[in-house]
Amino acid sequence: MSSDYDIQDIKSALNTLNIQKGDTLFCHSNIGLFGRLKGGYSRDELCRNFFNLILDKIGSSGTLILPSFTYSFPKNEIFDPACTPSKMGLFSEWLRKHPDSLRSKDPCFSVVSIGDNSKFLTSLAPENSFGVNSFFDRFYDLNGKIFNLNFNAGSTFIHYVERKLKVPYRFDKTFKGRIRLNSQFEQEVNSTIWVRYLSDQNLEYDSKQFTEISIKNNLFTLSKIGRGYAGVISSKDTFNVISETIKVKPFFLTKGGAIPFFKPLIIAENQSHKNKKI
Repeated sequence: MSSDYDIQDIKSALNTLNIQKGDTLFCHSNIGLFGRLKGGYSRDELCRNFFNLILDKIGSSGTLILPSFTYSFPKNEIFDPACTPSKMGLFSEWLRKHPDSLRSKDPCFSVVSIGDNSKFLTSLAPENSFGVNSFFDRFYDLNGKIFNLNFNAGSTFIHYVERKLKVPYRFDKTFKGRIRLNSQFEQEVNSTIWVRYLSDQNLEYDSKQFTEISIKNNLFTLSKIGRGYAGVISSKDTFNVISETIKVKPFFLTKGGAIPFFKPLIIAENQSHKNKKI
């Protein structure tokens, strides 16, 4: 069976992109879209190859973070950071199971990390997933980079920026649920996440315009791998592009941003959610 790419293609892409020793990388990934890796590797071997090559590139002082989101509380599910599977794809779930990785205890937006800054980025998750001292707040303070595999320049970090800038089309919503620790002890906690108003479907998140601006200004660099591509943009550049663009295009991060003279229908919603018993 013919292959779409090989190990050297991954190495070449990593060397082309703006990735340095000591970098802190937050990676949304869909590595299956690259196609067939030469050598006929299993899923486990495929993930291990990407992991090893990325870790070789950023070195022992670098940090790799993948989203391991579960959205447990909105789905009325108990969150167990040790056992609840990630909903964020093959590579994310592989890293979650890695014996040296650490996972945050955020019941909706947990992350899994390995490397020098992992403990700092995953410890003491606050109630608000996008607030002060959240993972995204700490990641920004470290001047981390968004490193996407088969995704555009958009990332969940953008919602942190939207909240910092107090966009009018999203709001904090609090969910109550339980976290299971050490496989037995359960703790009831609140989890506050940054959600869009449901009154207008055009307020749904869309990062197309953000990606176009970032590429045009050489802030989101891309490198082809097999059938797909990898891309990098810094958290600082992400913040700056959004904060400047949103002044003239206040809805450019939504589907409505592509509609001329868009005026959304925003109807207030309850800021807390009464979960069913779980």
